[in-house]
Order: sequence, then C-alpha cells, then structure tokens
Amino acid sequence: MLEKMSQYIAAELGVNAWQVKVAVELLDEGNTVPFIARYRKEKTGELKDEQLREIEERIKYLRNLEQRREEIVRSITEQEKMTPELATAIEGAMKLQELEDLYLPYRPKKRTRASIARERGLEPLAQLMLDDKTEDTASTVESLTAPFITEDVSDAEAALQGAMDIVAEDVSDRADFRAYLRDAIWRQGKVKTVMTGDEETAETDEVRQLFLHYADYEEPIHQMPSHRILAINRGEKLGALKVSLTAPDETYIDYMVAALPETGVAALKEYKAIAVADAYKRLIFPAMEREIRKTLTENADEQAIKVFGTNLRNLLLQPPLAGHVIMGLDPGYRMGCKMAVIDVQGNVLDQGIYHLTSGERGKEAAKKDMVACIRKWKVTLLSIGNGTASYETEQFVSQLIEDEKLDCHYIITNEAGASVYSASKLAIEELPDLDVSIRGAVSIARRVQDPLAESVKIDPKSIGVGQYQHDVNQKQLSETLDQVVETVVNHVGVELNTASPAILEHVAGISAAVANNIVTYRKDNGAFNNRKELLKVKRLGPAAFTQCAGFLRIKDSQNPLDNTPVHPESYDLAETIIKNLGFTLVELNDKAKLADFHTKLALVNAEDVAKELDAGVPTVRDILEALAKPGRDPREDLPAPMTRKHIMSLEDVKVGTVVKGTVHNVVDFGAFVDFGLKVNGLLHRSEFCRRNEHPSDVLAVGDIIEAEIISVEPKRNRIGLSMKALRDKEKAAAAVAAGDDSAQRNHNRRDSQGGECQNRDSQRGDSRNRDNRNGNRNGNRNDNRNCNRNGNRNRNRNGNRQDGGNQNRNRNQNNNRQKRHEPAPFENNNIIIVYSKKK
Repeated sequence: MLEKMSQYIAAELGVNAWQVKVAVELLDEGNTVPFIARYRKEKTGELKDEQLREIEERIKYLRNLEQRREEIVRSITEQEKMTPELATAIEGAMKLQELEDLYLPYRPKKRTRASIARERGLEPLAQLMLDDKTEDTASTVESLTAPFITEDVSDAEAALQGAMDIVAEDVSDRADFRAYLRDAIWRQGKVKTVMTGDEETAETDEVRQLFLHYADYEEPIHQMPSHRILAINRGEKLGALKVSLTAPDETYIDYMVAALPETGVAALKEYKAIAVADAYKRLIFPAMEREIRKTLTENADEQAIKVFGTNLRNLLLQPPLAGHVIMGLDPGYRMGCKMAVIDVQGNVLDQGIYHLTSGERGKEAAKKDMVACIRKWKVTLLSIGNGTASYETEQFVSQLIEDEKLDCHYIITNEAGASVYSASKLAIEELPDLDVSIRGAVSIARRVQDPLAESVKIDPKSIGVGQYQHDVNQKQLSETLDQVVETVVNHVGVELNTASPAILEHVAGISAAVANNIVTYRKDNGAFNNRKELLKVKRLGPAAFTQCAGFLRIKDSQNPLDNTPVHPESYDLAETIIKNLGFTLVELNDKAKLADFHTKLALVNAEDVAKELDAGVPTVRDILEALAKPGRDPREDLPAPMTRKHIMSLEDVKVGTVVKGTVHNVVDFGAFVDFGLKVNGLLHRSEFCRRNEHPSDVLAVGDIIEAEIISVEPKRNRIGLSMKALRDKEKAAAAVAAGDDSAQRNHNRRDSQGGECQNRDSQRGDSRNRDNRNGNRNGNRNDNRNCNRNGNRNRNRNGNRQDGGNQNRNRNQNNNRQKRHEPAPFENNNIIIVYSKKK
C-alpha cells in the first residue's frame, strides 16, 4: 500500500516515488522534518523542508482515505449490495468526496420523504417512471396509481408524489450526476451577495458600511480570490450580507432528464421530469451549494494561512541588531510611555515612565529625563512600539534627537503580543523584579536585539502579519504557524547556554518539558561544556539527542564542532577532513592558524572528498560549509535594518514623491509599506506584479523598497504606491537620453490622464481595502491595523529584513530568468527594490 501511495504523492509533487517512500519511513520512525531535511539528505535525495511537510500532509490524507475506504466496503458488503463494478469504482477513488458520493445511496439515512413512500409500497410506481422497456401509451394516471391507493395513500396525487419523492432521492444519490454538477457549477456558477434588509442583525451600521461594495455583487465561483471569499464570509457572519450561489439550473435539469432512461409509460413522462427538477432544486443544488461554499472557504483558508506563514517566516528571520544599547518604549496615553534600557546582552539597565502627551510640563520633564537616560547609558538605538500613541511618541523622539543632537536612531517595532507576554509565567520568571507594564518595554527592546528569540515567546497568531487570520480554521492555522516557527528556529540554530525554554521547545526532538529540564540543568550545573552533556538532562534520551543535537550550538565548547551545524554522528568524518588538510580540532581554536585553514578548505572539492572517504556528497558539502563559517548565524549576512532620525508628515508627501520604505505586510491583493507616516501605503499588486504572480513571489515582509506615490487621500487616510510608475519614469528618462522621445510621450500621456491612472490604487480601495481594511472596526485588529480607529496602528516599521538563508535572492532570481530566457520584471531593479529577500 505504501508503494501505491508513494507513487501517487510523487506524481503530485514532481519527485521520485522512492524519495516519498523513504521520507514516509523516516517520519514513521519518529524523525522530525528539520532533522530529515538537514541530516538525511542522502536517503531522501535532498528533499527540502517544504516538500517533506507536503509529503507528511498527503500521506496522512491518503491513510485516512484508505481507512474510510475500508469502512465503506465493509458497510456495503454487510448490506449485501456490493457489486464488482461498485467495488472497482470504490477502489479507484482517490478523493474523499468521490468515496462519499459512491457511498451515498447505501449510507443509512434518517426518515425521509422517499423512505416514507417506500414504506407505503410506492417503489414499483417509481420504477415505472424510469422504465424504458415497457411501451405503454394506453394507461392513464388513474389506472396506474389505483393499485397503490391505500389508507396511507389517499389518492392518485398522493401516490404520484410519493413515487416522485423516491425518484428524486435516487437521482440525487447518483455519483455521476453529483460529479458532473459539482464541476459544472464550479465552472459556470456565480457567487451572489446582497445587503441584508434587517439592520438589527449587524453589530452596527458602521459594520454594514464596510461591505457596501458587496451590496449587489456577483462573481464567477472559480475566479474568486481568497481575500474576497473571506470578506464575504465575514460579512455574512456579521449579518451584513446574504450570500448565495447561482447557476444555469434549467440546463442542468435538462441534462439529467436526458441522461435517465426514456420512460416507456407515456402517462408518467412528465412526472419523471418534475421529479428530476425536484431532485436538483431540493436535494442536489443545496448540497452542492454547501459543498462548494465549504471548498471555497477551505481554499481561502489555506491561501490565507500560507500568506501568514510566509510573512511570519520572514518576520522571524529578521536580522538581529546586535551591539546596541537599546531603549525600548511602550507608548501610551493615560498610563504614560513605559521605558526600559537594555545592554548588548539584553540585561535591563534602567526603567521608567514618561508622560509625553500630558501637556507641556509633562513633555519638558520627559525630555529632560529621557536625554539624561540616553546619555547616561550611551543609548544608540530607540525601539518604539507600534501601538497606541506610537506616532506621538515617534514625533517626540524625532524632535528630541534633532534638538539635542543625539548620536542615536530610532526604529518602529511590532509590539503585537507584548502585553500578553508581559503577564505570562515566562515573563515573571525572566523579569521577576519588574512591573508588568515595564516588561512590555523590555520585550520591545529585545525584539530588535534578537527578533527570533523574543518573538517565539508569544503566540504567533498574535503577530498580525496576515489577512483574516481570525476568520480561518484556527486549528490548521496553529499547526502551520508552529511548523513555521520550528523550521526557522532549527534553520538558524540555538545557543544552548543562553536560550530560553520558549525557543528550546521549538528545537527538533525537544518538548516543552525537556526544554524546562535543560534550563534547570543549566542553573544547577552551570553552562554546558559540550553537546554530549545533553544526555545528562532528565528525559532527554539518545533518540531525542539524535534529533536535536545538530541544531544546538555551544559557542565556548572545548570541541569547535559543537559551534557548527555538524551533527555529532558526523564528527569522525569532519575530523578526518580536518586531519587530511593538515590540522587538528584544537588548532581550529587558534585564530593565527584559521586563515591558513580556510585557504586550504576553499580548495577542497566535496565530490572528491566524498568519494575518497566513502561518504555522502551532501553531508560532506554541509561539513565543509560549516567549517568555513563556524558559529554562523544565517541572519547576519543581511544588510542592517533601516532606522530613522526624522519623521515624515502627510503634508510632506504628494503625488509623484518617491519614498523609501519597509514592507510591513504582504497579502493577496498587494503589500502595505511603511515609509515613515502614521499610515502605511498600499502597493496594489497591479503596481508591481505580473499578471500570474502572487505578491509574495515578488516581495517579502521586511524588504526595503523605493516606490512612487500615485494617490493621496488625507480624509480616508490612504496612500497609494507604485513601483511600476517609478520604473516607467526611469525608462522614459533613459529613452530621452538615448534620443527616443516616444517613451516620454507615453509617460506624459499616463500623467495627463489625471487621477484615472494614478488613482488606480484608490479606485481599487473600495473592493480590496474593504476586504482587508486598514481601519477595520469590527475588533479584528490584527487583520490589518494600519489605521485602526483605536490607535493600534500595526505599523511594523522597524525595517528589519530577513531571508532564511536566501540572501542572494535577486541574483538567483535574475540567473533563473536568464536560464528560462524571461525578462526581469524591472529593468532598473536596483532602483526599484533596494533590498529584497525573495529568490
């Protein structure tokens, strides 16, 4: 059975069946995905994490399918209704829905109109309606129904109705009809929405205003993007919308009538047609409508979760801003702005509360105290949380830096989840002497110093870098985000002697209980001296050690290999490679000899070494890379995040202004970009994507880009951006310089069209921005809180960038395009995208 499943999955994923089979066997043995991806490359043919996750998901589905198949076969067999044809169809079904369609006629049913009619002996009359063998033009309805009139069947009309109920159910239960209609409605049907007439069903009239775009709206089912599906689902849930499906019903009814046997009894022909129409309208279409709505929602959930997972991965992989003394500021109005200063190791140096919005006297006192604190501790970076009063705090800090000529910058940091963390058990253990309000400021400071280590302490669903995350399947969302965190943590690696339980529990093979045991052992026995010492930790046995050891680092270990991704099982191989180069492990700790070692190492060919030592090429290659950069953090290869000294205001920008900013969120319809204003700009997908590209294929959270402002709407707090407009200007300028003024004329024509072209973003705002509103007022702030009325502007403006080991994205992207002979999307790519992590 595994062979068959492996072949099926391999065909789906475009890999070899043997790779799938080996991967499933490794997973069944209890190995984790990060371990298999990193340390079992020879066995799997170098399958990636994403491929292994897909295999894990598909094998689970197919095994559940097989279990259901066995249950259905057993049930039909016990009913003594199994036929060779039915058995073949059941065996060939590879989707759960196909199986359920085949089982529908045999599934035990509740008492229905058809079952009541059967109890009253009307089955023979129903069969006459579908009988194509009997030619009867003489019989009348009265003569045909007379034998069936009893105490329970009062007259001919009742007899005919009962017979039609039986025919309708039999037609409804046919798997071939359901398969045809499912596909036809999907291709030809439409989703239709109208505003509800009863205003009391909506929470408020303001909620209804959010869905005005869908007041009288329809769109082909198969064309609806996920964000619009989730938008109408939300509108329906809030009572603002009524949603239905429409389809060419009569066409489908005619198809089914024609597909049934021709009725030989003339008097019953019209009743067969009535029964089929009833089957479609009463039984089939409502079921199809529920099923298609469910499929649409599941697909939309999957896409939204995928977007959230991609954004979360990029957010967690933001590079640390190491070496700074950081002042964390947790803004607030009535309760003041909470402050904490941390040193380069993250230890708390100072704390306090500043009242920045309580009048001139409070501001002057805050200014004096903050300047003194900055100079006392030599603060070089201020991390400002992006919640309530963030903009006012940013204004204050920017003016302070300018007035006092301070040698420091500031950065806006996503504070989502900080309040939850500050009251958590972990925060109490880490910062027992600090007030709960100050712990939030510490977290905001540490998130800049090491985003990954701090972000894993909060529920990833609270981070708010997705779309409609509160509306999707929460179990599936949690599972996916947990996988993302696990992948990132193991990709980066964890310093064993400083890691918190919150990050340790995401290391492959380590549970939450074992993570706490590691920290307890560290407190009781001091720092770990080597990886083998892990085996002394309670409940961490050989199997768990195998899974986790390669992902844990010990910077000051006696064995330099403990500070690399080299797994202990490959230490002998690594030492042999080092020895063959003329060095010993001890000499790798000698900085004077490292340069010579790296020079010789650079000349080594992995294939030659693997052949010489009878080892796998992938393992040898990984060992050579690890030895070349011991202790390497893949995030350190990225450029420094973008920080600021000055603030911008809405009055500073106008249409045509070129701005530089950081991608805060990527969604299906585009990206939100922070370039220093109170609200983020919307970069609609049409302004930077090709037709078939998803925004996440081009941009990632944390990318630093340049774009042109194409619309400014102060009253609606909206700013539209374009990367294509900036590209067009560069092309026009280049054309003019080359003596070709046609490009310049085309560009001028675009500008002369007034707001029509430049305000495309604004025009789409009515549909797209209602789907993912910056100012969403229904409580789902994390969907996109950029200009939320309650001031919780989710402006992840810290400019941090990440790539998860893919720092050479742009170069790889262009190389790949050259191989496919495709043009790059932007000729002046270095001008449009300043820094990007996408491949």
